[in-house]
Amino acid sequence: MTPAYEELPFSELLHHPAATAQRLDTVRALRLRRRDAGDLALMRVDQLERDTAVVDFTSRLLAGLVRTENTAALRQVLPEALPWSTFLPPEDVDAMLTELVDTARGAAALKDLTPIALLLARWRHSAEIYADPAPLSILTREPDGDLGPATAPEVSG
Repeated sequence: MTPAYEELPFSELLHHPAATAQRLDTVRALRLRRRDAGDLALMRVDQLERDTAVVDFTSRLLAGLVRTENTAALRQVLPEALPWSTFLPPEDVDAMLTELVDTARGAAALKDLTPIALLLARWRHSAEIYADPAPLSILTREPDGDLGPATAPEVSG
C-alpha cells in the first residue's frame, strides 16, 4: 500500500525540485516542514481530484441516508467513526448528523473540507463538556448556567 505522505524539509523542494516532485510517484503527498510557518502539502492534481470525488460521494451518500430516514443506521455506526459522540445526548446526536450532512454537502460543492473539520471540532468540544460532570454542572447551573439562545448582534451601517 502506498504511504499517505512522506515528510521532508521545505528546503528539499527549493534545492531539488525535480527530485522532490518525483517522490510523488511512490507516495500520495509530501508534507513539507517549515520552521517559521505551517507545514505545506504537495500532491498531484489527479490525487486531489480523486480525494475530492470521494468526499463528494461520501457527503451525498450521507445526505441520502439521512433524507431516507436511515438515521438509525447512521447513529449506530457513528460511535465507530466518532468515538467521542457517545457522550452527546441523543437530541444532540440528531442535530450533529443534520449539521454534518448539510455541511458536508456544502463543503464538497466548495471543494473545501475546512467547514467539516470546524464542525467536528465544535461537536467534539461539546462532547468533552458532557463527558466531564464538573464543567457540565457549572455550565448548566441556574441562573448562571445556560441562559438560552444568544440573540443575533445588531448590524450597524
